[in-house]
Amino acid sequence: MSLAEVVLSLEMGMIYGIVAMGIYFTFRVIDFPDLTCDGSFVLGACVSGVMIKAGYNPLLSLLIALLSGAISGVFTGILNTKLKITNLLSGILMAFMLYSINLKIMGGSPNITLMEDVTIFTNLDPLLTLGLICLLVWCLCGYTLSTDFGLALRSIGQNKRVALNGGVNVERMTILGLALGNSLIAFGGGLLSQHQGFVDVGSGVGTIIIGLASLMIGEKVFPFRSPWWGGLACIVGSVIYRLFISFALHSDTLGFETQDLNLITGLLVIGAMVLPRRHLC
Repeated sequence: MSLAEVVLSLEMGMIYGIVAMGIYFTFRVIDFPDLTCDGSFVLGACVSGVMIKAGYNPLLSLLIALLSGAISGVFTGILNTKLKITNLLSGILMAFMLYSINLKIMGGSPNITLMEDVTIFTNLDPLLTLGLICLLVWCLCGYTLSTDFGLALRSIGQNKRVALNGGVNVERMTILGLALGNSLIAFGGGLLSQHQGFVDVGSGVGTIIIGLASLMIGEKVFPFRSPWWGGLACIVGSVIYRLFISFALHSDTLGFETQDLNLITGLLVIGAMVLPRRHLC
């Protein structure tokens, strides 16, 4: 691998590290297997891209992308808590509907380019900028989960019945947890669109697998239950995942090609799940 490929892997790792933190909120904190992320990731990219094309400030576009992701998470929560649709189906339905919504946001075009538009990376070093953004997001997430609100949020992931008996509004906290998780995922989608210079309506395919792979790898590196360590595990795991993928695709010894990306990712997830189990045996 060249130095440029390593730097690109680090940048992509930090972007998807934020996405993994969003998945951490849903899968680990509130114990909700949310599949909305494939749609909310693209939603953030579409909103950010369209706003930049319309001449808005790229930072403002990221904030609106974050808000749009939160709204998608709220609707997933409503489907589950108010309409009593199962958690898996709620996420699938929301992601399914978001595909059409994303196309409408993009004016019916499946992709748009931002190559000639101003983004947050135009006059700044992408690696340094993403490092500062990751640090800020990590601190905000760690602080949030350490507050009374965060403890209430974490309690529903540990035991909903005990949380309910303790006076926690489980339905409200579930909706808020999904909103927080999907806001981070959409924010990551907005960052990716500005980093790559284009938006594609199909770019969200596999987001859940990439996020889970990053989360699982990170949890093996930092096997601690603290929310501060959990957020750090997402970022570090994502960077390791990206470096591994880049190495596998650019290694003549392994012989993998670009079309083998999904195969490599799947094998990496399986390895992250199986190896600890063998170790315990």
